[in-house]
Amino acid sequence: MQNGCNNGARSGRRSGAWKLGVAALAVGAAMLAQTAAAEDAGPPARAVRLSNVDGTVHVSQGGQMLADTAIANVPLFEGTQIVTGDDGRAEIQFEDGSMARISPNSSLTLKVLRGQGASAEAVMVVDAGLAYFEFEGKGESGSLRVEFGNAAVTPSGASVLRVDMDAAPGQLAVFSGNAHVERGTAVSLDVHGGESVSLSGTDPNQYNLAETIEPDSWDAWNSDRDQALAADATARTATTNSMADSSNPAWNDLDANGSWYNVPGQGNVWSPYDASDPSWDPYGNGYWMFTPGYGYIWASAYSWGYMPYQCGLWNWYDGFGWGWAPGINPCRGWWYGGFYGGPYIGIRYGGYHPPNRPRKPFGLVPNRHMALPLVAVAHRSPSGAVSLPSRDHTAVVEIAGHTVQPQHPISPRPQYSRAEGGVVGHPGYQGASATHGAVPGYTNGSGKPVAPASAKGGSGHAASGSHPASSGGGGGHISAGGGGGGGGHPSGGGGGAHH
Repeated sequence: MQNGCNNGARSGRRSGAWKLGVAALAVGAAMLAQTAAAEDAGPPARAVRLSNVDGTVHVSQGGQMLADTAIANVPLFEGTQIVTGDDGRAEIQFEDGSMARISPNSSLTLKVLRGQGASAEAVMVVDAGLAYFEFEGKGESGSLRVEFGNAAVTPSGASVLRVDMDAAPGQLAVFSGNAHVERGTAVSLDVHGGESVSLSGTDPNQYNLAETIEPDSWDAWNSDRDQALAADATARTATTNSMADSSNPAWNDLDANGSWYNVPGQGNVWSPYDASDPSWDPYGNGYWMFTPGYGYIWASAYSWGYMPYQCGLWNWYDGFGWGWAPGINPCRGWWYGGFYGGPYIGIRYGGYHPPNRPRKPFGLVPNRHMALPLVAVAHRSPSGAVSLPSRDHTAVVEIAGHTVQPQHPISPRPQYSRAEGGVVGHPGYQGASATHGAVPGYTNGSGKPVAPASAKGGSGHAASGSHPASSGGGGGHISAGGGGGGGGHPSGGGGGAHH
């Protein structure tokens, strides 16, 4: 098989020349990307990840519909609104591991999303329904604020919040940590872990502060997602931990779905387990989605497919297959440069052609209420590929003429069992992220665990028609033991990307 770009790279001769070759390819790819993306260039921006989608989820930006059936792994920019249907759920990941989760029949807008690092700023608005927020409190994502109705919430340190807008002007529950609530000049108060506050719809100066939190059936879904993500976070490799932006949970996806190799003369190379199949293609499974600022951008359908498509280059290594080199540390997404020109391929074998990026139809002005269709890319067997030696997660491999061993997780990966309600090896973990520690449930002010809605009777919040569970109809946030049409918490841990 011939490599149309760099035959010497495959044999591993003169690693210094190999590094220069990759650098030259990277520069060339960037120049081509800039040229290809000139017509769709937008301003430098900040983006966060739509990390999990289940059911009916709509995404719009600045009032323009982007996807009537949202897909995971797309970057979200300032002005993006996520709206869930009766069966829809969505999750947003920030750079430091902070999360926002949106339950069915809800809406959240990224009102402000700008800046980088400690000077960054993000403001999320709960337009309707029920949303959860988990703030890491590390400062790596700058200031974070949540607005609902005419109130604003600022977390203090690591905090877990729930905002319920079923009955305006809304209710805030603080499961852990602390939050400061302001309602113009009328209300200014601190709400602590285990407390909740309901705002008055008739008198802006009035509110009801309670030292308890009424459980909601969707609390279990939020907790399940926490536990699944926490399990991935405990199995990190040395490479992942060495990244300048290692707090980004997207790195955990790579540790969970592939292997890192430290290759002499090149640095760290990551390869997904599926890449041992010679017919696997890094751009063979995904979608092109139109955005008003950057034209069509790539959204991978692989569960881990976020970080490897925002920076670095994919390269083909003879006798090994596809691997991804992250490049500059930290991994700054293409949006920081204000343009998109992918796919980003460095070394490839002869005959390989990545999918062509669609162009916006000439003269087309999209209907603001109807998105341009997603362009699906089906798996394609690459032309001219040869068989690759079998490899497992622990065996040594040969990359660019060097024999290297995969990096192993720093700590064993715990196994999550939903039936047992926790992570094996982490007894008592319920609901907080790994940073928050092994918290015994979402506790009230006394430190006693609050039972999840599925373990308690009663009717919960009976907001008619709001947030039906996926297994039942009717009645709003109804606990499993309550009435109202059986709206218990959903089965499973939130599901994967819905395509």
